[in-house]
Amino acid sequence: MPTSKTRLTDKEFARISRALAEPRRYEILKQIGAAEAPCPCSAIHEAHDISAATLSHHIKELETAGLVAITREGKFMNLVLQRDVLRNYLDRLAKI
Repeated sequence: MPTSKTRLTDKEFARISRALAEPRRYEILKQIGAAEAPCPCSAIHEAHDISAATLSHHIKELETAGLVAITREGKFMNLVLQRDVLRNYLDRLAKI
C-alpha cells in the first residue's frame, strides 16, 4: 500500500491505475473525496445500485491501492480519501 512519500513505486502506480480503470470505483472515490468528513459506507451503498458484496470488493480494491483509508466503528465503516497518494499518482501521471 502506498505511503505518503513523494514517489510511488512502479507496482503502486500500476495498482492505482488498475483500481481507477473501473468506472464504478472512480465514482465511489469521487463520492468519498467530496465528503467533508469520513464517508460512511452506508452512504456509498445508498448512492450506487450494487450489492453489498460488490461494493465491498470495490472498496477493498481502493484500499489495496492506497487510495482510501478505512476506519471501523463496530460494524460500521467510514472511508477517507488519501489525497497525498492520489496527488503523488497524478504528479507521476503528469510526467508522461
